[in-house]
Amino acid sequence: MKREEKFKVLDAKRVEAALAGGKDKIDKQHEQGKLTARERIDLLVDPGSFHELDTFALHQCDHFGMEKKKILGDGVVTGYGMVNGRTVFVFAQDFTVFGGSLGEAFANKVCKVMDMAMRVGAPMIGLNDSGGARIQEGVASLGGYGEIFFRNTIASGVIPQISAIMGPCAGGAVYSPAITDFVFMVKNTSHMFITGPEVIKAATSEEVTFEDLGGAMTHNKTSGVAHFAAENEQRCIEGIKDLLSYLPANNLEDPPYVTPTDSPGRMDERLFDLIPEDPNKPYNMKDIILSVVDDAKFLEVHQYWAQNILVGFARLNGRVVGIVANQPAVLAGCLDINSSTKGARFVRFCDCFNIPLVTFVDVPGFLPGTAQEYGGIIRNGAKLLFAYCEATVPKLTVITRKAYGGAYDVMCSKHVRADLNFAWPTAEIAVMGPDGAVNIIFRKEIQEAKDGKGAREELVTEYREKFANPYIAAERGYVDDIIEPDETRPRLISGLETMLTKREARPPKKHASIPL
Repeated sequence: MKREEKFKVLDAKRVEAALAGGKDKIDKQHEQGKLTARERIDLLVDPGSFHELDTFALHQCDHFGMEKKKILGDGVVTGYGMVNGRTVFVFAQDFTVFGGSLGEAFANKVCKVMDMAMRVGAPMIGLNDSGGARIQEGVASLGGYGEIFFRNTIASGVIPQISAIMGPCAGGAVYSPAITDFVFMVKNTSHMFITGPEVIKAATSEEVTFEDLGGAMTHNKTSGVAHFAAENEQRCIEGIKDLLSYLPANNLEDPPYVTPTDSPGRMDERLFDLIPEDPNKPYNMKDIILSVVDDAKFLEVHQYWAQNILVGFARLNGRVVGIVANQPAVLAGCLDINSSTKGARFVRFCDCFNIPLVTFVDVPGFLPGTAQEYGGIIRNGAKLLFAYCEATVPKLTVITRKAYGGAYDVMCSKHVRADLNFAWPTAEIAVMGPDGAVNIIFRKEIQEAKDGKGAREELVTEYREKFANPYIAAERGYVDDIIEPDETRPRLISGLETMLTKREARPPKKHASIPL
């Protein structure tokens, strides 16, 4: 074969690989509102930056007629490229080839780029659109999943791992995304579940649709499996790029700094009026967060799940911070099972990747009730406490209003080694709220009083004035300073920049045993 002919063979094979499952299947993908694997990668990476690997890989299965069905690439596109000038590694499952099912060659391709991402120290992004394990390859496909799961686990806390569910993701395939740091889903076209509707109906007689069982909003709002829900694939990929802008490439780097356009000394007098006079009246903690952070930009994580706590990324004077905040507008900001788990996972992620934590506190306690106790609020609440105690990144806390009971300790108090603790004059730091405290302390006096109700109200007022304030905590050094609301931003920025060189050692150990 002449040299020119060899070049033509290469060109022909590249064209063949790009067609994947063929034009008909590509058209069907588009009809379903879905992009192809290569189209997704083109949207994700900077133009001209993607380098595909293992384009010509083929499966070696000769069972069930598979020897006659060999398609270049074997159902997954893998490689590396740049997102906003920063290196990332990517795999994109191709539903047009064997329904995106995973076989041995497919798994080997994914494992190769995962290993490269670890060696280089760059984020790993998986775009999932697959029917699951390739049945024709039997245990080899199961082994391939196991190899991927192992790499996900080893990479955890070393490089950021992001999964986007852009089609079906069922059975054992769901566990790779579940191990990764963030999961994106697309409304109406992506689904995740261990067992599908047919199996559930056969096993339990329950009837459920694909969307209700494992759709984007089910996993964003009900299960908490997914962190983000996008209207379409384009918005999903934009969300991934936005998230990456807050994350370091690996655990040995700092998060990306952006030259700020928002003044570090900016003060917002609107903060004075955000806390209602009535201590039992709710308000939206997001208003405080948006007022304090750079350019009012807050990338909320788990927006729809456990909404009584807020978590997400923002910047203070150009530096990335992780925000954790009670949300008084939902369940009065109480901590419960889901919010504790949500907060703990986010705190641990930030600690893994050198992202300082800023905590806004307005918490009346843990949510009472048998459902919470039977569900394990003690064990789950301990996760958040454990995460804050374990974290060694800079930790700054602002108490805006209530900080009652054990929840005061849990929400990044001085006792779990927060570096700087501020309180607004409206802060109430106590073992419990005035109503509950008076009922216990003065039960006998109230019972003996002629006007029990009037006596109780008077005692509640007296208790609130004496104890439901930040000054007793400040006297003991549990609060470093009581600040005016409008100076929150400059004080946080000053504190953050002071603490950036923080070094805090922990006893050597294999790993901690968090109360899972």
